Amino acid sequence: MAQRVVVGLSGGVDSSVAALLLKRQGYEVIGVFMKNWEEKDEEGACTSDADFADVRRVCEVIDIPYYTVDFAREYWDRVFTHFLEEYKRGRTPNPDILCNREIKFKAFLEFALSIGADKIATGHFVRSDAPQGKPRLLRGVDPGKDQSYFLYEVPAAALGRALFPVGGMTKAQVRALAAQEGLATAGKRDSTGICFIGERNFRQFLSQYLPAQPGQMLDYHTGRVVGQHMGLMYYTLGQRRGLGIGGDAQGDGRRWFVIRKDLERNVLYVAQGEDAPELYSGGLIAHGLHFFDPDEAREQFSCTAKFRYRQGDQGVRVTRTGPDEMRVDFETRQRAVTPGQSVVLYDGEVCLGGGVIDQVLD
Repeated sequence: MAQRVVVGLSGGVDSSVAALLLKRQGYEVIGVFMKNWEEKDEEGACTSDADFADVRRVCEVIDIPYYTVDFAREYWDRVFTHFLEEYKRGRTPNPDILCNREIKFKAFLEFALSIGADKIATGHFVRSDAPQGKPRLLRGVDPGKDQSYFLYEVPAAALGRALFPVGGMTKAQVRALAAQEGLATAGKRDSTGICFIGERNFRQFLSQYLPAQPGQMLDYHTGRVVGQHMGLMYYTLGQRRGLGIGGDAQGDGRRWFVIRKDLERNVLYVAQGEDAPELYSGGLIAHGLHFFDPDEAREQFSCTAKFRYRQGDQGVRVTRTGPDEMRVDFETRQRAVTPGQSVVLYDGEVCLGGGVIDQVLD
């Protein structure tokens, strides 16, 4: 009897091809579209309706059953409230990471198991294996699309239940196969923006949930007022665009960058020059640790790390400083390492795990 696999279908090309490949491989495939956000986009259109229409067309071509499941409450309680709390603290969270852990590999997995699934599958560009029965997360073969950074918090047990059919393909191969099979999503552009919420005017969107508190923008070196910020939550370290001050602004003509946020005084500090020394750090402290294999969480070890998606690997030295804390020292100083984002650790192709950046060290 064929194994039953429930595929999370987003209405995009990657998950569409994932479902197609599984059907070809002889699995009993069921498509599920997750609806996690009720609000319409800025043009008044419900983007989830358009995405579900694409899901329906794809499933009809592949000839698999499909359903919709509503996780709006789970998304609000487990992901979005945390997202808002982090912004209140002046940090820059990555909701996609939490969304994967709490929705796609928890709520969705639980639903799939409740309807008799043996496995779940997604369109993520990652791979997995399980030597000696221990699930491992591996990078996708397309270095420009690898999404292991976003999945480092997925529990090992959930990873062991998951299939990633497109992880061994390039994006170009995925699109070519979708076009060859006549899938409606073949030419659909990749989604960007907040997980499940989509592309929006971020300031306008965030202001619906958090009151903005404008304040002074000061030159980090002189303390001179160079402008006004619209609310600290709208800015992140290293940011250049959207500051509202020209290269001059009584300065030396170079562009301004965000250096620091002072929540107590509601002050945004900026400095001129993309390579301002204040933007660089030599290490970090992280909490909220997750390792796929606890044996890998040694007291001290060297590996590589990413501090943001699409960043190249950086050499680091990791020291465990507590049950849920680690210090990560960089081989070379790093630019704009940001509290609230994640540091994700690698040993070659294997994603070891990571943690949430809590503090940046000089």
